[in-house]
Amino acid sequence: MRDQAAEIAATGTTVDVGDATTRYLLYGLLPSWFVPGLADWVMHRRTRIEETSGTKESLIHSLMMAEVGLPIALTLRYEVNPLLLTVQLGGAAVHEATALWDVRTAVESDREVKPLEQHIHSFLESLPFGALAALMCLHADQVKSLVRGGRGDKDAWRLVPRRRPLSPGYLAGIDAAIGACVLLPYGEELLRCARTARARKKSSRKGR
Repeated sequence: MRDQAAEIAATGTTVDVGDATTRYLLYGLLPSWFVPGLADWVMHRRTRIEETSGTKESLIHSLMMAEVGLPIALTLRYEVNPLLLTVQLGGAAVHEATALWDVRTAVESDREVKPLEQHIHSFLESLPFGALAALMCLHADQVKSLVRGGRGDKDAWRLVPRRRPLSPGYLAGIDAAIGACVLLPYGEELLRCARTARARKKSSRKGR
């Protein structure tokens, strides 16, 4: 590591760690998050969730997406401060608890949670903590402010629009990816489960 640092210094090359980490979060981690999410939907479809754990588990999936979606949406549009860190930490904690509820619901039903799906879950559970850890490193001053309860910072407990807003093109791309990789497939899953549940009710009434 020292040799590499010396070589970089000798060639006059500088590395902005903060800028590199921000680019990693925006163009690496966040877009790649959609891959395991879409893969998980495929696993639910393969194991016919509508005929096993049904609407209950599908609603839990929607809840988990909201728990991570809200902090992400706020982070893309507002400055990181104690208020936003609190929302992020709370969202990550609640998401983890809901993930346990999700797995328990699936296991207690007739739906088989295969090893591949469990491996996909490991990505979905670890990504929020990885993203949050990197963000807290980028904003160590705000972490300290949070520990102090925001004392001395008039903007600590209010949403402050980003001083350097992300480009409309980037935000539009993320919104499109959310629609195509999250809202559309999981909305289809919930609709499929609801239709199957209604069909079962009708069938049971006819059988009486």
